[in-house]
Amino acid sequence: MFIQTETTPNPATLKFLPGRDVAGEGALHDFPDAGAAARSPLAAAIFEAGPVARVFFGADFVAVTKAEGEWQHLKPAILGAIMEHFQFGRPLIGAAAPEGEAAGFGQTAAGDEDVVEQILELLETRVRPAVAQDGGDIVYRGFDSASGTVYLNMRGACSGCPSSSATLKGGIEKMLKHYVPEVRTVEAV
Repeated sequence: MFIQTETTPNPATLKFLPGRDVAGEGALHDFPDAGAAARSPLAAAIFEAGPVARVFFGADFVAVTKAEGEWQHLKPAILGAIMEHFQFGRPLIGAAAPEGEAAGFGQTAAGDEDVVEQILELLETRVRPAVAQDGGDIVYRGFDSASGTVYLNMRGACSGCPSSSATLKGGIEKMLKHYVPEVRTVEAV
């Protein structure tokens, strides 16, 4: 089995491409710490490989954010964990409860359905494919029509990336404001 690696805009994150489905189309899993990884045998094995801060599964990749150290020391252990997982056909996610949604941001006020639909369409067709190429994901969490604020959750390589605030404000916010006049600002949650 050959696993490719790619750098991401976040220097602390590497993207591992095993050449097969990881989470599958539309299914994404974010493990912000070793405790959250208990529900995934692969995520748990990656956290055990060394000083890992975060693991993210995309459709066909695994993004790993290191806590410290050099990639040259950590990368072989992560490659071994991924290779072993797929060679033995282990499940990606165990029987534990699924990831919870961020509290307090998912409510859509009556009359905002059309605005939210426009926001979701733009995120799905223009934003998510671009950030997935860099090993990350952006998830819609809500829209406050009173302030015009869209709440987004940055995951994977995007979480903690030095350029994520520039992407959020300079790219995503600008695009949403252009196409959806009701949007005034975008905030990360």
